Parts: sequence; structure tokens; C-alpha cells
Amino acid sequence: MTQSVFQQLGGFKAVSGIVMEFYERVLDSDIVGDFFDGIDMPQMIDHQTKFVASLLGGPASYTNEQLRKAHQHLSINAEQFNEICKILDGTLADQGIGPDERKFVEEEFEKRRSFIVSH
Repeated sequence: MTQSVFQQLGGFKAVSGIVMEFYERVLDSDIVGDFFDGIDMPQMIDHQTKFVASLLGGPASYTNEQLRKAHQHLSINAEQFNEICKILDGTLADQGIGPDERKFVEEEFEKRRSFIVSH
């Protein structure tokens, strides 16, 4: 049986480390950092760890409707979404994630663009 990318990377522990590093970078971004002012970051990291795990074939899952509801009030635009993609790719690369796995994650994330971007 073939392992999912989630399993190949080491499961929730590895994904959690990636997500924590990702948010350190996101918070420093002039383009998207302000979205997280006043946010409970431990809770956000927990949710995002589950979301990224689901993108990698892990046991967690989020519906497209959940993604839409979670982001609709934020008025996220294409530039902001692209910034998140760029930060995610850089984080994955710096964490030693290979190009094939990074491409897989980016493609899965891109599939959800229309549920996150408002305009």
C-alpha cells in the first residue's frame, strides 16, 4: 500500500512543525500578517495543522463550504492568496520537503482558491 504524503512526512507531529514555521512567516508578511491581529494563534495553528494534514491525505478533512464560511468575511484577494502560497512553498522547501511533495500540496491548496478568495 502506498503511503500518503501525510504519512511520508511523518504525520501530525511533522505537519504541526511545518504549520508553526509557516505562521511565523505569515505574521511577518506585510501583505497578509494583519489578518491575524487578535487571533488565537494556538487555535489557528491547530485548525491549520488539520487542514494541511487533510491536503496531504491525512485523517482530517474540511469541506469546501467550511472553507468558504471561515474566509468569506475576510475579503481575501488574489494577491493575498498568492502570498500565502509563496510563504507555504518557502516553508515547505526550508523544511526539506521535496519538489514533488511541494507541488502536490500547492495543487491541493490551489483547488480551494475559489472558496477562500472573495474577489
